[in-house]
Amino acid sequence: MEQESMVFSCNSGGSTSMEDDSFQELIVAGDGDDVPAAAELPSSARPSSRYKGVVPQPNGRWGAQIYERHSRVWLGTFADEDAAARAYDVAALRFRGRDAVTNYNNNNHAGELAFLAAHSKAEVVDMLRKHTYDDELRQGLRRGAARAQPTPPWAREPLFEKAVTPSDVGKLNRLVVPKQQAERHFPFPLRRNTAAAGGDGGNSKGVLLNFEDGDGKVWRFRYSYWNSSQSYVLTKGWSRFVREKGLNAGDVVVFSQSALGMEKHLLIDCKKRRNNKQEVAADEARVVVKLFGVDIAGDKGVVQR
Repeated sequence: MEQESMVFSCNSGGSTSMEDDSFQELIVAGDGDDVPAAAELPSSARPSSRYKGVVPQPNGRWGAQIYERHSRVWLGTFADEDAAARAYDVAALRFRGRDAVTNYNNNNHAGELAFLAAHSKAEVVDMLRKHTYDDELRQGLRRGAARAQPTPPWAREPLFEKAVTPSDVGKLNRLVVPKQQAERHFPFPLRRNTAAAGGDGGNSKGVLLNFEDGDGKVWRFRYSYWNSSQSYVLTKGWSRFVREKGLNAGDVVVFSQSALGMEKHLLIDCKKRRNNKQEVAADEARVVVKLFGVDIAGDKGVVQR
């Protein structure tokens, strides 16, 4: 029997189901942004930050954290101290309210406060860890809604589709993008020899690309070229997408771009493969109506409810 596919909206999965009281969920780090263990936290010998909620990291980066009911909620690591301080301020406004003590005395736009109020604490933490907060905020404000609104189907211009392989949804944390499609649709020049003299096998460090899913949620992946396999790949953040969307080998990832005005941001969605059990269940649910031994219902049999 030929496999059928049904399109489903790549919803927010785990992040929308997390409640504010679920601190264990909040403390779990995202891909590539591990929460430092107690032994790895900066010691008193290391210089402290001048900002509230900001801690220096051994690798030279800066971490942001906030405490809620005596539990530490990790907000992510950032390249500079100011970015970590701003992340703390965002979390403080969502956790403590508009009267929260923040690092910067900014007069927050009413739209941003509405945006924060429309998202759970877990969703805000998730955006900060993935560094997509600013993009999702801009999207929400631009479309005049507290929550980021998804690009409507009619405004999605198809680019290409990719059926994921077992290795795409396995432990490698990467999606191989077909070369022809990558070079045609992802307008970011990746030099294949950028690291040829380095010790990483000639792999490009790549760039960070943002993709909006069917719910308006923004996902950030690292887009690189691997000389070792001569392939274009989406890496950092991909395994989390696979996990939250429940992708399996054979499912299809659909890439498109927005056709709204001058906006040409990238979009991502999914088609779930219909498995054999679902097909058998559908066949068993069909009522067979026979007249003189002939099934007159055919493929249009009534489905029992």
